[in-house]
Amino acid sequence: MAAKELVFSGVQPTGNLHLGNYLGAIVNFVRLQHTHTCIYCVVDMHAITVWQDPAELTRNIREVTAAFIAAGIDPKKHVVFNQSQVAEHAELAWVFNCVARLGWLNRMTQFKEKAGKDRENASVGLYAYPNLMAADILVYRATHVPVGEDQKQHLELARDIAQKFNNDFSDSIRAHGLAEKFFPLPEPLITGPATRVMSLRDGSKKMSKSDPSDYSRINLTDDADAIAQKIRKAKTDPEPLPGEEKGLAGRPEAENLVGIYAALSGRTKADVLREFGGGQFSQFKATLVDLAVDKLGPIGAEMKKLTQDAAYVDAVLADGADRARVIAAETMNAVKDIVGFIRKR
Repeated sequence: MAAKELVFSGVQPTGNLHLGNYLGAIVNFVRLQHTHTCIYCVVDMHAITVWQDPAELTRNIREVTAAFIAAGIDPKKHVVFNQSQVAEHAELAWVFNCVARLGWLNRMTQFKEKAGKDRENASVGLYAYPNLMAADILVYRATHVPVGEDQKQHLELARDIAQKFNNDFSDSIRAHGLAEKFFPLPEPLITGPATRVMSLRDGSKKMSKSDPSDYSRINLTDDADAIAQKIRKAKTDPEPLPGEEKGLAGRPEAENLVGIYAALSGRTKADVLREFGGGQFSQFKATLVDLAVDKLGPIGAEMKKLTQDAAYVDAVLADGADRARVIAAETMNAVKDIVGFIRKR
C-alpha cells in the first residue's frame, strides 16, 4: 500500500453556489484533473454539523454535483460522490477522534467563528468536524489537497493526526508489513489569483450566500442579464485603475474585481492591470461583464439542465461512491489491523 500522488477535495452542499465557490475551488478542481488522479466529494456529513432541512439538503447535494459536472469535471475519469455513501469516512473519523488531542481542536479558529458566543449550544459535530475532514483526506491516503487560506489550519491538523497515528502505531504498522509512513502528510495546493473572492457590495467581506443582498454575489445559476446587472452595480471607488498591483493597496473593491477578471481569464492581476491601468471602472466593468457571461453562462445553463435530471445525478454519485469505497475500504481494513480490531476476513 505505498502512497501514490492523489488529490482529494470536498465542497459542502449548503446551497446557492456562487462565484466564490467556483473561483475558490471548482475551477481549480477542473484544472487538477488534467494533471492528477482526483477524488471530489460532496461533503454532506459536514453540512449537518448545523441543522439542515432534509429536503433542501438533498437538493443541495445534487446542485453541487451538477456544478462539478457543468464546470467540466469528468465523473467517468475521476471520482465524484457524496460523503455519506462511503461509511469508511465516519469509521476513520472515530479512530482519529481517539488520536487527535483536545488542545489541537481548541486552537481551531473556524469553530470559534462559527459557534460565536453561544459555544455551549454548538453541536459536538461542529467542534470535532476537523477530525472528519482529516478522515476524508486520509481514508484515500491523499497526498495533495487544494485549499483556500481559511482551510490551511485544518490541513495542518490532518498532517498532525497522520503523523501521530504513524508514530503511535509504528510497531504495529511494521508488524503488518506496511509502509512506515502509513498515512502520507498531505500537502496544500493553493492556486489561482482569486482563491478568496469578496462581496461585490463590500470588498472587505468574503462573498457569501448568507449575505442578505443578492447583489453581493454572482450565483452560478444566474442568467446573463443578472450577471451583467450585478457587475455593473458592483461597488468601486472614484479613482482609475492603477497600472501596478501595489496600487490596489487600500482599495478592496478594485482589488476584488481585478482578481475576478484575472481568475476568469486565466491571467495574473499584473497582466490585467497592464491592460486596463489608467482606465475608468465603467470600461473595465463592461469588459468584465462580457468575460463573466461567456465563462459562467454555459455553466449555469448546464447546471439547471442537470438538476432537472435527478436520476442521472444520483447515478453519478452512486457510481463514484462504489469506486471510492474500494479505496477507502482498503485503507480502513489496514487501519483496523494496525489498531488491533478483529475484522471479518
